[in-house]
Order: sequence, then structure tokens, then C-alpha cells
Amino acid sequence: MKPEENRGRRNFVRGAAAVLIGGTVLSAGRNRSPKLVWQIDPEKCTQCGRCATHCVLAPSAVKCFHSYSICGYCDLCGGYLRPDAKGRNTGAENQLCPVGAIKRTYIEDPYYQYKIDEDLCIGCGICVKGCDVFGNGSLYLQVKHDLCVNCNECAIAHACPSDAFKRVPASEPYLLKSDLERRIS
Repeated sequence: MKPEENRGRRNFVRGAAAVLIGGTVLSAGRNRSPKLVWQIDPEKCTQCGRCATHCVLAPSAVKCFHSYSICGYCDLCGGYLRPDAKGRNTGAENQLCPVGAIKRTYIEDPYYQYKIDEDLCIGCGICVKGCDVFGNGSLYLQVKHDLCVNCNECAIAHACPSDAFKRVPASEPYLLKSDLERRIS
């Protein structure tokens, strides 16, 4: 074998080894993904009620969120008051939430502030549906990651009829409605 052929073979073998090693590193890098968590896309959610009934936790790790930047602070809030309410006061018979998780505070005539009591919220979505139908959509459901156990096969995601559950990077775990509004505009 001539010396130049031998050098050619060595260079070929070195090049092939580098490609193999590089390919392995590249492949391992591609398979390594950032930590993912479950979240609800507020644009896809239909408030079916399955978040309250299918979560492995009781009460559910899904809670109602309130986008204050979207809220109109109305006296007649579709997420707070039942459509057939006899009055616009805080009486239980007038409230839409079955567990009284929305707290209403008078600000000034005709404005009220609405806060979600997460300890009471069961993630049923009734208030969200009411806000979408009779309001401006400032209420929406989200997975609370300090509560969620991040099941590999999320029972809610499996039962969700609108495919609203998806995996998102843990570094950006919330799909905030105000952020979605800005991205769409």
C-alpha cells in the first residue's frame, strides 16, 4: 500500500468516526427536550366540566384565572351572576359558581372587583362559560403547577373533547389570555 493511500484511509476513518460521534451527540441532543408541563389553551377550551371530574386530585389542579386587563368590572358580571338571578347581590341564589369561589368586592358605582378563591375553585368552568357568553371573556381555566402532579398521561387531557390540553415548556407554563390577545392582534 502506498503511503498516500494509507493517509487517505486514515483520514476517511477519522472523518467517519467524527461523523458517527457527532451524529450520536447530535441525536442525543435532539432527544433531550426541556421539561414539559400540561396546560390548557384558553382559545380551545369549551368549559365542558371534565377538568373538575377527571383530575387525579380532588379538588382539581385546574383553577379559574381572571385576566384583570380584560375585565370590565361590571355590576352585571356573566361569570359571577346567574342569568336568571333575581337580584344583583352576593346572595348564593344569585351566584353562578356552585361552590362560591368568586368573591365580589364593591369598588365604586357601578364597578366591582372579582377575585377567585383558589382553595374553593374546583375547575368546573361554569363561570368561564358564563363570562364568555354574557361578558368579555376575562375568566379562563389554567392548570396550577404548584398543585399539579404532572401525570405522564394526564387523565383530563385524555378526556378533553376539544383537545385544549397540551404540553408546554416548564419555563413558560401559563397560557395567559392577555398574552394570547396580544399575539393574535
